[in-house]
Amino acid sequence: MQIKKAVITAAAKGQRSLPMQTLIDQHGCERSVLSLIVHEAARAGIEDICVVVFPGDADAYSKLVGNGAGRLRFIEQHEPRGYGHAVWCAREFTGGDPFLHLVGDHIYTGDTGKGSAHHLVEVATAESCAVSAVHVTRENLLPYYGAVGGQRVAGRQGLYRVETVIEKPTPTEAEQSLVVPGLRSGQYLCFYGMHVLTPTVIEILGARLAAPGATGVTLSSALAELATREQYLALVEAGRRFDVGVKYGLFYSQLALALAGEDRDRILANLLDVVATRQPAAGAKA
Repeated sequence: MQIKKAVITAAAKGQRSLPMQTLIDQHGCERSVLSLIVHEAARAGIEDICVVVFPGDADAYSKLVGNGAGRLRFIEQHEPRGYGHAVWCAREFTGGDPFLHLVGDHIYTGDTGKGSAHHLVEVATAESCAVSAVHVTRENLLPYYGAVGGQRVAGRQGLYRVETVIEKPTPTEAEQSLVVPGLRSGQYLCFYGMHVLTPTVIEILGARLAAPGATGVTLSSALAELATREQYLALVEAGRRFDVGVKYGLFYSQLALALAGEDRDRILANLLDVVATRQPAAGAKA
């Protein structure tokens, strides 16, 4: 199985401006969030990238990636029918091919220079099936992510055969259906923001969207069905994901990039200086 295409979703009402935000990357260069995501895909060997956008946003997004714009194709999501619908909008682009999928509001850092997407594509290619990157996540963060449950693949570190998928589960749902062997109590495998998906996912989404009045269709619901139809794996990623859309998300993302970059020591020294010289809050005890 070869993965040479990628789909980035960036059309949600509250997400549209996030790929346009700028950060300083590990090399000290100013980059848009979209540019960082495109770079992540390119490092994974992706040749063609489709960005699903809100109508009219294509020109603005194209300017954000500079020289990388030539590899991009833009598809508009004309109806807000859910995250799953946004992925399905790229069906003509993906055709009958497997593809890498990334969300437009996450950036990634890690110890490997190849990137998380490269690792994910390598595993999906070797296993010839859909694979979702996941991260071991504390229970209090469950409201922000889809989560999976399953069993370890024998002899493979950090690889699980997915049996259950729940979108933003409650702690009770997670405890009942998503406990994974080997994880500590209160820890779960939550989506990392990138997947390698097979054409079956597009087929499942199409069937769900064909139902009368179907709206709010989630990718998680399609992945739950996928797990009953063909092999579907979850890969624990050692890197870190940062959602730029949450409170302080851009700050945490920038801090992570800075500490993973060439100016790490200088940044740390400045941070320590800020902490050491900060004024106590009004009313705080000395």
